[in-house]
Amino acid sequence: MRSNYLFTSESVSEGHPDKVCDRISDEIVDLVYREAARTGVDPWTVRIACETLATTNRVVIAGEVRLPPSLMKTDKNGNEVINPAKFKAAARKAIRDIGYEQDGFHWKTAKIDVLLHSQSAHIAQGVDKSADHEGSEGAGDQGIMFGYACRETPDLMPAPIYYSHKILQLLSAARKKGEGEVAKLGPDAKSQVTVRYVDGKPFDVASIVLSTQHLDESWDSAKVRSVVEPYILEALGDLKVADDCKWYINPTGKFVIGGPDGDAGLTGRKIIVDTYGGAAPHGGGAFSGKDTTKVDRSAAYAARYLAKNVVSAGLADRCTIQISYAIGIAQPLSIYVDLHGTGKYTEDQVEAAVRSVMDLSPTGIRRHLDLNKPIYAKTSAYGHFGRKAGRDGSFAWEKLDLVKPLKDALKA
Repeated sequence: MRSNYLFTSESVSEGHPDKVCDRISDEIVDLVYREAARTGVDPWTVRIACETLATTNRVVIAGEVRLPPSLMKTDKNGNEVINPAKFKAAARKAIRDIGYEQDGFHWKTAKIDVLLHSQSAHIAQGVDKSADHEGSEGAGDQGIMFGYACRETPDLMPAPIYYSHKILQLLSAARKKGEGEVAKLGPDAKSQVTVRYVDGKPFDVASIVLSTQHLDESWDSAKVRSVVEPYILEALGDLKVADDCKWYINPTGKFVIGGPDGDAGLTGRKIIVDTYGGAAPHGGGAFSGKDTTKVDRSAAYAARYLAKNVVSAGLADRCTIQISYAIGIAQPLSIYVDLHGTGKYTEDQVEAAVRSVMDLSPTGIRRHLDLNKPIYAKTSAYGHFGRKAGRDGSFAWEKLDLVKPLKDALKA
């Protein structure tokens, strides 16, 4: 492990074109879970894999679904088909909440196409009845998922991504409240923070990059910096800004045309922003738009949950956990733990403890973390990890309720 180095992570705001798509896809997931609960449909039967594309005044929603009857209608031939009305309404609501009311992308006028269709029977058979006949659903796909935690920040997240998110969160909250000149910023923004590590710990900030859309065409880079700098410094808190810190605020100049009008967006293109900012591995799968039979999402949540509890329990200062699956098979094919030389126990011991405290089948994860709920739209920006667990069941994978069970398992 290196002791002295620079490390950089980036974040993007909820108005970034790709994040607009993530938000719409997760609003669709929430809509389906909400309708299932409203109409008495078993939420365990919900299936959705939804992708969104956005460009100038156009949104396309596509994917595979198994829906409650309330989201279906009968066509002129008597066939049951998807009713697009509520899906379009969910997309418009998301765009409006993000703040897009521009000529090139407006929540009222954007054309929205809904191209969802029924889930493949071949995929469904793998999930509904697991191939190893353990009485629980199989994984919705093969894949590898990673979880990570470290002691660099209060939320046990790597410092560069933690502060990159925080900068944009503060600016977004201020923009929506209409606080002074910040209200003249647009929804589209990107941040990037380079942290200098000394003796393996965050020491100071070596560079700050922020590009943010602004609605006043007269603003230049210097004006934007004067508006955003107080929020950046507030976000960094006690982390020192180096005397020679390099600031790059809207380095290309004006940034008026933003969002999907400036650049096309797609669901799932910001997976490193969604996780650990490159400080830990990523299995490759995106999260947004997927129900939690898809282990891309649910197992990544479980891996973070376990890693965070391992670190919080004092078993290590850093922890990476990998979990792998095969489609249609309920239990993981493998569980791997790396404590990065900081462990109080061996990796083998922690792996055994992890297996003993949680059922890592898709059914077990969904039940343990209570994931069959409309809680996903709020995960679509500013990271899926390092957030506060909510009373509505959101971010349950950030809870620390496995600390004692892990300790007890290692004592046994």
